[in-house]
Amino acid sequence: MCEELINSTTNVHYFADAAYLEGIATEIHAYAPMFVPGVLQTAAYARAVFKGGFPLALNDDIDAWVAARLERQCIVAHPTTPLLWAVIDENVIRRPTGGAAVMREQLEHLASLARSDRLVVQVLPYSSGAPVLGGMLKLMTFDDAPPVAYSEGAMSGSLMDDPALVAKLQRAYDFARAAALPRDSSLTLIEAAAEEYADGNRE
Repeated sequence: MCEELINSTTNVHYFADAAYLEGIATEIHAYAPMFVPGVLQTAAYARAVFKGGFPLALNDDIDAWVAARLERQCIVAHPTTPLLWAVIDENVIRRPTGGAAVMREQLEHLASLARSDRLVVQVLPYSSGAPVLGGMLKLMTFDDAPPVAYSEGAMSGSLMDDPALVAKLQRAYDFARAAALPRDSSLTLIEAAAEEYADGNRE
C-alpha cells in the first residue's frame, strides 16, 4: 500500500523515480544541508519550504505538493524498515523556516522520532568546518538490487547507479557522518534549539 501511494502521487517529475525507490528501499541514508529531509517534515514545515522555493505558486498547487510529501511518510510509520539515517547540517535547525512556531513543532517531531529509535539523526555542527558534501544526498539500498544515490539541486534531481560513483558518494557520506555529533549530543542540540524557538529567542 505504501509503495502504491508513493507511486501514484504528484511528485515533481525529476523526483518521481526517487520517491518510488524510497518505498522499496531497505536502508535510506540522507545528508541534508538546508532542510529537514522530506519524509521527516511536518505539514507546516513542508508548506514553508514550498512557499520559500515557489513564492508565487498558487495555494492549490502548494496544497498538492504538501499532500504528496506527507504521503511519502508512510515509510516512517513502519516500526523498523527501512532503516533511516539522517545527517543534517546545523544550518537546518538554525534557519527559522516558517517562523518560530513551525520550527519548534518540526524539531520536536524530529526529536520524538529520534527518541523512539525509529531513525538515527546526527547534526553536523558548524564547528566541524567545511562539509565534505556540498549538497543534498540520499543513498538507498535494496534487498535484490544494487544501491543508488540521489542528489538534488535547483529545480533538478539526479539518480545515480554507477557502482564506482555510488561508492565514492558513500565514502563522502561516511566522512560527513564521522564529523557529525554523536546521537545523544545531536538530540540534545535539537531539543535545545526547539526550546529556544519556544522561548521566543529565535524569530
